[in-house]
Amino acid sequence: MAHEAPLVAALRGTRPDRLPIWFMRQAGRSLPEYRELRVGTHMLDACLTPDMAAEITLQPVRRHDVDAAIFFSDIVVPLKMAGIEVEIVPGRGPVFEHPVRTAADVDRITSIPASAVIDASEPIREAVRITTEELYGRGTPLIGFAGAPFTLAAYLVEGGPSKEHMRARAMMHSDPESWNRLAGWLAEISAAFLGIQVEAGAQAIQLFDSWAGSLSRADYRAFVQPHSARALGSVAGVPRIHFGVGTGPFLDDMALGGLADAVGVDWRTSLADAAAIVGPNTTLQGNIDPAMLQAPWEVLETHVRDVVESGRAARAHVVNLGHGVPPETDPAVLTRIVELVHSL
Repeated sequence: MAHEAPLVAALRGTRPDRLPIWFMRQAGRSLPEYRELRVGTHMLDACLTPDMAAEITLQPVRRHDVDAAIFFSDIVVPLKMAGIEVEIVPGRGPVFEHPVRTAADVDRITSIPASAVIDASEPIREAVRITTEELYGRGTPLIGFAGAPFTLAAYLVEGGPSKEHMRARAMMHSDPESWNRLAGWLAEISAAFLGIQVEAGAQAIQLFDSWAGSLSRADYRAFVQPHSARALGSVAGVPRIHFGVGTGPFLDDMALGGLADAVGVDWRTSLADAAAIVGPNTTLQGNIDPAMLQAPWEVLETHVRDVVESGRAARAHVVNLGHGVPPETDPAVLTRIVELVHSL
């Protein structure tokens, strides 16, 4: 049933009777049941504990009646599985004890085979199995995901979160050979992580490039797009979504030459404009402004209706936010958005 679900149909390019909707970061911090479950547990431990990861993945499906579950994990989980020292620091994000900044650092990290992720994959496979067992009865698909090579590289090179990713962008030009080796290795890591989820039962995948918006079109095309295409294109048999924040200036490139069945659009570009950019062969996903979740319902409802109307310009539309659910969001607002979208 999940293979015939509205989300899968829309990603394949047809418009189902029920307009599909899900939310990035729907599984997690905005839900009281998530916060209660996570007490005393570190983020990466939660991601690698099968029954906990499955339960967190399922919570928003039960609460909101969204049209897809997004597997609860973090983009640095496959790096952790490969043996790289990383911690998620509350209030800051992923922090790496040993940043990758020189050719020798790149030699060190790329000496780890991507197969190390597969060797450590049993907790992920088990979590997906538990999740899809419950989702099967609902006919709801599970979306697997991974971080894109640039975003992962930005964290590795910077050693943690950064606003402008200056060191990562500098490496592209000062040592392109090392950059391409690093990004190529990360493409293999992401592909392996996506493949594990699909083999275990995920019916769609999404590649997140959260920091790609810091790049120029020229740098994206030269130093990033080939590696993202390698990561996403390595997984066949399921619909593929590619999402980035601030990627409006090169939204057509985000389709990766047709490898992506759908492109995520943030709140800065209207879906009608995005449809004209990507053309008639790509589904669009998005693009409710997350900031609008704090607005009065009358204002938010008008915005959601505008997003749905704008999305009619695309071959098909999956309603979502333009980025993730903010932690302070009232869950009841998300449920109300889902009810509204389904009524349309």
